[in-house]
Amino acid sequence: MISKVIAEDLVVKVQCAIESTEKIVIVSHVGPDGDSMGSSLAMWHYLMAKGKSPVVVVPSPYPDFYAWMPGAEDVLIYTKDVEPANQQLQDADLIVALDFNTPKRLGKMKRAVLDSPAKKINIDHHLLPGDFADIVISHPEIASTSELVFRLICRMGDFAAINLAGAECIYTGMMSDTGGFTYNSNNQEIYVIISELLKLGVDKDAIYRKVYNTYSEHRLRLMGYCLYQKMKLYPEHQAALITLTADEMQQFDFKIGDDEGFVNIPLSVGQVVFSVLMREEPDKIKVSLRSEGTFPANKFAADVFNGGGHLNASGGEFYGTLEDAVKLFEEKLPVYKDFLEKES
Repeated sequence: MISKVIAEDLVVKVQCAIESTEKIVIVSHVGPDGDSMGSSLAMWHYLMAKGKSPVVVVPSPYPDFYAWMPGAEDVLIYTKDVEPANQQLQDADLIVALDFNTPKRLGKMKRAVLDSPAKKINIDHHLLPGDFADIVISHPEIASTSELVFRLICRMGDFAAINLAGAECIYTGMMSDTGGFTYNSNNQEIYVIISELLKLGVDKDAIYRKVYNTYSEHRLRLMGYCLYQKMKLYPEHQAALITLTADEMQQFDFKIGDDEGFVNIPLSVGQVVFSVLMREEPDKIKVSLRSEGTFPANKFAADVFNGGGHLNASGGEFYGTLEDAVKLFEEKLPVYKDFLEKES
């Protein structure tokens, strides 16, 4: 048994919304990751099993190592499929927004989603949910949105509607948003849910291999380059920084997702409890932040890089040069000295 985390009135509202609509569009955040893809495709499979006509639309392409996920081939990518995506959003009766807490996380798709006359449901596990949806299920204490989707389906009495494909998607989301269950994953109910997914036929070892062990040669060489040439340690602050310029990524034939997990690697260095990866993009610097223990990566992300997320895994953005982003990072590190000393 797992606890009833989601309020009963919200469960009823979601159930009524789904039952009373046919055209349902599922959306998630820009730069799709394992949890956004997992929760979106799990919801898609569930709605298909309920006889609905769902469509998944994501703002930008997802990494190749998620292409194996059942249903991924049917996902509309907004940057590539603008017209059909806009039409789906405009014609929708219901939009289910997964794994983001504010419309700005939709990137260029934001306006199309907000302007849609469809009723909106937001299901998410990030702090500070926005007010753009009619129904909001927000539980930052839950490790992944995919776990929330599982809990919601069960609370609606539809566990039997979770097929193997949907179960694989849920597991992928839960696994990826906890770093393979290495952080934010001490809640014993996570493993109760996993046991149920295994009973449905999920091969967790195969999923791990597909997600984490199918990288390209270029990606491995890029990793080596980052660790040898681009990782800078700040021993006095128990921190580390990796930076990647656009030219460096081009040199290694960078593909979306090739830097997945790089930000976590410096945390394996003794005494490092805070790690940051900065990647140069055409219009901004993308910032990924990870930490161990009680160091608030989300607070640093919000205060310094206009971002947010979870205690140990967050993201942000910087509009300016990579050099200025690094300078800002180094200027702000001493401000967090008290938090870092708690980890000593």
